[in-house]
Amino acid sequence: MKSPDIFNALCKEAMFSKELLGAGATQIRKANYATQGLYFQAFSNLSIGLERIGKLCLTLDHFIETNGKFPNQEYLKNTIGHDLIKLYEQSQGVIKKRKLNIRSLPALDHKIHKNIMTILSKFAKGDRYSNFDFLVGGRQSNPTAEWYSKVDTEIYKNDISERKKQIIKGNSEITGQIMSRLGMVWHTSEQGTEINTHEDASHRTGVFEAVAPKRQLYILQMIRYWAEVLFELQYLSMNINHEATPYFNEILGGFGNDDSYFRTRKTWDTM
Repeated sequence: MKSPDIFNALCKEAMFSKELLGAGATQIRKANYATQGLYFQAFSNLSIGLERIGKLCLTLDHFIETNGKFPNQEYLKNTIGHDLIKLYEQSQGVIKKRKLNIRSLPALDHKIHKNIMTILSKFAKGDRYSNFDFLVGGRQSNPTAEWYSKVDTEIYKNDISERKKQIIKGNSEITGQIMSRLGMVWHTSEQGTEINTHEDASHRTGVFEAVAPKRQLYILQMIRYWAEVLFELQYLSMNINHEATPYFNEILGGFGNDDSYFRTRKTWDTM
């Protein structure tokens, strides 16, 4: 393979990963009980995007290890694989082996990060077909319910102040008292239960508005982890073949920012 061809292939893969991850990070901030299709869009884009950037990192590590050779199909499929948890575990080995300087989070060991990784990994392996599985009597799963209980509920419990919780509770009670005289409400929650009172709907909306920026932040931290691994590997790869190695930090640079910047931005699909 010629260096320009390798360069183009790596660029296209990085750009595709960026677009998937940007779309997923944007959608996960908007998804709630009233727009549940966005959960599946976000899970799809994030699981595929994280897999691809993970494979890109490990493929580049192989390129460095073998002094300029890329893995074959068998190695890519069986050794690198596509399991998000295994990709992450392999990346931890690469960080230690290469002594990479990951400035933000050298490990995704927070409970929320672990829960998100598990949910997305299960989604990629089969939970994306959970509705069809239910219809045909197959394996039963509910990825949106798992997200609500293991991500949103944990964020609300641990990251939202008691004062904010009291405001949400008070607003939902007032809304329930006023709106119950004017009409009905009917929705289905992420867990599959009925939302049939204005107070319940208002409370869930308040919870969503409180946790949405924080759930997006956790996702962006996970993307940044992989981006920083890739940025570090790019320089080692350039020592092997400078012409074949793109500046990945120019393609995915937006994901390399600090948390303070992440908090100021809602949309990531137009970087």
